[in-house]
Amino acid sequence: MRFAITCVDRCLPVFNALLAEGWEPVKLFTIPYGPLVSANGATVARAVDLNIPIQISRMQDRDLKALADLGCEALICASYNWKVGDWRPYLRYGLNFHPSPLPVARGPYPAFRAILEQRKTWGVACHKLAAKFDVGDILDGEAFDLSDDECHESLNLKTQMAFGRLAGRIGRNVHALWDQARPQGPGSYWKASTDDDRLLDFTQSVETIMRTVRAFGLTETIAKLSNSVVYVRRAVGWTERHSHAPGAVVHTDGRRWVVAAKDGYIALLEWSPITLPATELVGRKVPVTEL
Repeated sequence: MRFAITCVDRCLPVFNALLAEGWEPVKLFTIPYGPLVSANGATVARAVDLNIPIQISRMQDRDLKALADLGCEALICASYNWKVGDWRPYLRYGLNFHPSPLPVARGPYPAFRAILEQRKTWGVACHKLAAKFDVGDILDGEAFDLSDDECHESLNLKTQMAFGRLAGRIGRNVHALWDQARPQGPGSYWKASTDDDRLLDFTQSVETIMRTVRAFGLTETIAKLSNSVVYVRRAVGWTERHSHAPGAVVHTDGRRWVVAAKDGYIALLEWSPITLPATELVGRKVPVTEL
């Protein structure tokens, strides 16, 4: 199967699994390099090793036609920042790998909210590319458990591994799975996370604050203190009775600050005065396509 793929590093297991099943790549579409979940260095290096073209600008109809001229049969979307045009006149298959158990959590990068909502299970899905985001018929999916102390990094890695297994099944049996694909039915759409979502509210409990820290992980949360705003990469918390006002910095040890919360303390261990907004961290500078 000759295929083109949209991809960044966190979706590289999809690319690798299809290659392992004997699929032949003809082109990589990716996005301008970004940090963390938008990083694409390993994906670009893989394409260079395979000696296939790489396109960083937005895919156009002429690009779809050019794929057809190359004998490409399938377009695989595994993270992309732009809406893909109508692929059907040019290609046999258009598939999207989505990081949620569809039809739950359509939309861009739902991992943060999955942890904030204390979901007990999560999953990934592969569906047909449709005119609307993330609503196409589902070919296959995979579920997995989430722990009580799940963090963004662990969920991201679980998702990557599930993507690889799912892509392997798709690669081995795409024709039958395509014909047997089932409609999604009613579902939910989750908007992209904002700075408000990652703001630490020290009037809340230690448990709630630390859940927010875990949910955003290395993409950072925001702490607004009396004289500064800092972006927190790592923190710990504990419950303890006290008389301090929530948000007060009650102790410092070099760059480690202890901040009062409703029912205890949050220690900011790694932080900085600047960061990228959450929308940029997941590559959302333009209207998103099916992630």
